[in-house]
Amino acid sequence: MAGVHPQDDLLKMTHRENWKVQHERLHVKHRGHEAMHAEMVLILIATLVVAQIVLVQWKQRHHRSYNLVTLVQMWVVPLYFTIKLYWWRFLSMWGMFSVVTSYVIFRATRKPLSCRTPRMVYKWFLLIYKLSYAVGVLGYLAIMFTMFGFNVFFRIKAEDSMDVGVIMLFYGLYYGVMGRDFAEICSDYMASTIGYYNQGGMPTRSLTNDICAVCGQKILVDVEEEGFIEDTYQLSCGHIFHEFCIRGWCIVGKKQTCPYCNEKVDLKRMMNNPYPFIVLWFGRTHVLYGQLLDWLRYLVAWQPIIIGIVHGINFTLASSRALRNAA
Repeated sequence: MAGVHPQDDLLKMTHRENWKVQHERLHVKHRGHEAMHAEMVLILIATLVVAQIVLVQWKQRHHRSYNLVTLVQMWVVPLYFTIKLYWWRFLSMWGMFSVVTSYVIFRATRKPLSCRTPRMVYKWFLLIYKLSYAVGVLGYLAIMFTMFGFNVFFRIKAEDSMDVGVIMLFYGLYYGVMGRDFAEICSDYMASTIGYYNQGGMPTRSLTNDICAVCGQKILVDVEEEGFIEDTYQLSCGHIFHEFCIRGWCIVGKKQTCPYCNEKVDLKRMMNNPYPFIVLWFGRTHVLYGQLLDWLRYLVAWQPIIIGIVHGINFTLASSRALRNAA
């Protein structure tokens, strides 16, 4: 028949045979890898379970050391990946945040403590909290905006809008975690330096009715009076504080007890909101946001270490297996 070339059929047949031979060689080369892959999965699961148990026990038994180590890793681990992957935008923001926060921590750990330092510390971390919360919400809305297809109406590519949303959400959560944890450490240190607060026992100084236990300064406005610059707030335990100081202590510093007597603080009463459903919504949102930040702490600080441990175990087992085969 015209148009039929036996050489072409021979080439096709040769190609198929070559493909079969290569496929068989591949199977021979990777024979037994199914068991090895199953072993790797079991190692990963076992390491995750053991690591989770160890971290939970550490957090329950030694809360302060756990928080400190986690915070240091949260601060340092992203720097490694940023330099390795050339994320210069994140590196620049990380650098600015680190410089300002380092100065704030330096001021908060000085002895004697300046009377202006507590307000400066709370103002900075309150700004970080508000900015990170707003950026995180905008990032979440951008992701929802893309998932529902609204980006088409604005002629924005789905990849671009999703990237922006994910980046903003990560920035908001990451700096929200860092700000809250650093604020908690600074709050403890400043209050302990002033002497009216002791987390592990009785305060070293006696508190009078005209002194704020958070900043150590005099209270010039009575509780019933309306202040020109700032009001005075009284907790349910009877101790009075500058309103800005106690709000910074509870909201920014993540404290839910009185700075002097450690009695439980009613955050709903502190908000003084005439609409209870708004307070309830804020409380639930705040709890959910806190849980999300705890999850991010685990993901950023501990997950890379756990993955590194798994890789180390697999590498050790592979090396020992290779030595046995060579012998």
